[in-house]
Amino acid sequence: MKLAKGINIGGYLSQCSHQAEHYETFFTEEDVQKIQAWGFDHIRLPFDYSVIQTDEGEAIIEGIELLRRNVLWCQKHGINIVLDLHKASGYDFNHAGDSGKNNLFNSDKLVTKFLELWKLAAKEFGIYTNVAFELLNEVVESENSDSWNALIKRAVKVIREIAPNTPIIYGGIRWNSADTLELLDPPASYNIIYTFHFYEPLLFTHQKAHWVKNISMENVSYPGSMVDYKAGSEMLGIQGEAVVNSEAEEINKAFIAAMIAAAVAAAGQAGVPLYCGEFGVIDQAPVSDTLRWLEDTLEAFSDNKIGHAIWTYKKMDFGLTDEHYSPIRKNMIRTLTK
Repeated sequence: MKLAKGINIGGYLSQCSHQAEHYETFFTEEDVQKIQAWGFDHIRLPFDYSVIQTDEGEAIIEGIELLRRNVLWCQKHGINIVLDLHKASGYDFNHAGDSGKNNLFNSDKLVTKFLELWKLAAKEFGIYTNVAFELLNEVVESENSDSWNALIKRAVKVIREIAPNTPIIYGGIRWNSADTLELLDPPASYNIIYTFHFYEPLLFTHQKAHWVKNISMENVSYPGSMVDYKAGSEMLGIQGEAVVNSEAEEINKAFIAAMIAAAVAAAGQAGVPLYCGEFGVIDQAPVSDTLRWLEDTLEAFSDNKIGHAIWTYKKMDFGLTDEHYSPIRKNMIRTLTK
């Protein structure tokens, strides 16, 4: 399966209003046609557990058919699709550190429900050759590392009993950081793909993002001075550590290559393909610098044979089709699909 150059469909079936009107209008077959015509070979489709599974763990037929509709659109137009469980019952990356809300790893009932969801998905979508499964988006807490490894093993076993050939994607902790893939146990099966997300340096890619505590509200340029970047990144706590601990002399192409080196090494050691499921720059950044960052990042991916999916198709503060990117959109698409 080719997962070389893709695009996320954020805000459609996750981080959204879960209403029928939204489902019918936010993303359509025409969008799939456009994405294929641009030269992308897949979409990554984030979805919440509540689309296909009730709080009691029962299957939601309408939601299953909604996912199937997208699978069939992609099949019709010759592209692949990653079904990414963005939010599980008992786990949401937005609630990182809140053990009251993120209790998946401490609840046998929720673990069973998680496994039942993937059993359901395997039964319904394991028959399609253009589908890959991504087990869970962005596990964050370090204390969940061992529990995440244990859950991966169980989920892969459940899927493989029903869908022996479907690619299965998963990543490490700390928001799928590149340097946490080394904490994963050896691949739990064949046809496994390691994933990471890449938004380094966060000070640039998330500048003025109201949801990031202590982020800069001033314009941040790329490339940039390491001294300035370290000063700003210190304010971000754990989310700024990659820059604060970097030995690079400047924030530039060499910095990006260094940031993904650990992921490349971990995937190589495990003998699995490597995939960057999310990367991108917020619509508050200077567009010329956005394009430079994108070109440098894609060059690093290409050098290391890393498949990728840009965040994201529309809206969500990163939407490729939104007005902010108009001056550079053609160049962005050309860079993303070459």
